[in-house]
Amino acid sequence: MSSESVKSFSSLETPGYVGFANLPNQVHRKSVKKGFEFTLMVVGESGLGKSTLVNALFLTDLYPERIVPDAVEKLKQTVKLEPTTVEIEERGIKLRLTVVDTPGYGDAIDNTDSFSEIIRYIDEQFERFLRDESGLNRKNIVDNRIHCCFYFISPFGHGLKPLDIEFMKQLHNKVNIVPVIAKADVLTKREMQKLKKKVLDEISENGIKIFSLPECDSDEDEEYKEQVRQLKQAVPFAVCGANTLLEVKGRKVRGRLYPWGVVEVENPEHCDFIKLRTMLITHMQDLQDITQREHYENYRSERLAKGAPPPKRNTITEDKTTEKDRILQEKEAELKRMQEMIAQLQAKMQQQQ
Repeated sequence: MSSESVKSFSSLETPGYVGFANLPNQVHRKSVKKGFEFTLMVVGESGLGKSTLVNALFLTDLYPERIVPDAVEKLKQTVKLEPTTVEIEERGIKLRLTVVDTPGYGDAIDNTDSFSEIIRYIDEQFERFLRDESGLNRKNIVDNRIHCCFYFISPFGHGLKPLDIEFMKQLHNKVNIVPVIAKADVLTKREMQKLKKKVLDEISENGIKIFSLPECDSDEDEEYKEQVRQLKQAVPFAVCGANTLLEVKGRKVRGRLYPWGVVEVENPEHCDFIKLRTMLITHMQDLQDITQREHYENYRSERLAKGAPPPKRNTITEDKTTEKDRILQEKEAELKRMQEMIAQLQAKMQQQQ
């Protein structure tokens, strides 16, 4: 190495400075290059605008071919889980977003069994992750665990329904629950504040744990601290979704047109849509960390302590190879039956001759 290169290298060094401060930048660059994975579950009764809100949050159409069932079909419908995955790229940052919808939830006359399918699905994703983590190919594990659950609460009731309370009680140790009051534009500001307080009081009375934003570090800037304070105050988030662009005073806004005016979805004065999106984007890593550190570790320790067999695979997550094998076996059995029938017919014909 020449003396010039040594000199130029040493001139970068600062006494008492090692260079650890660059580590976060390395981690960030690596994460951005690899892309992020996030799974969001949306739960709530039909007609609360779940699909519209999710499409508005991520500015994408997650359900282009969805057929909405009529009233008769809804009565027969059971809860089925529909995962939809989209790749979103924004300014070079990639996000592999999976949204798990739960059509049929809360629509039956007797809803006592409506969350068992959801619990089974969450456990299956934990089980799959545990199996992959214990397997040989640990480098390419796809994380399908549910990192966050938006639980939609109806604005037409007077707080939480018994089904809402029971659902959250059953799932608060398995997933990060974020309560969302749907269709915020049907209530006045005063009515909404009253409903928010009622919902929070009932959550507290029933010992339900919902996702709580982590406390800010003392070295965080004041602007970020204020943002977190406002987000905490907004829980449960009162939202309304819309995917229609309207023109208001010469500017394009995403909103809903009513005879008395326009509800702007992205206006903080009209609803908490922006706050919900900010919470989800800025605390995505926290939601993933809590899923790993608490919910998954709880499942893993219970599972290993019991030494129980893996839960039964659901048709939703059933392997395509297993499905193919099943079809092949059915075809082979059918072919065998036909061969036996032909043999019997031939034997009869020989006897008649």
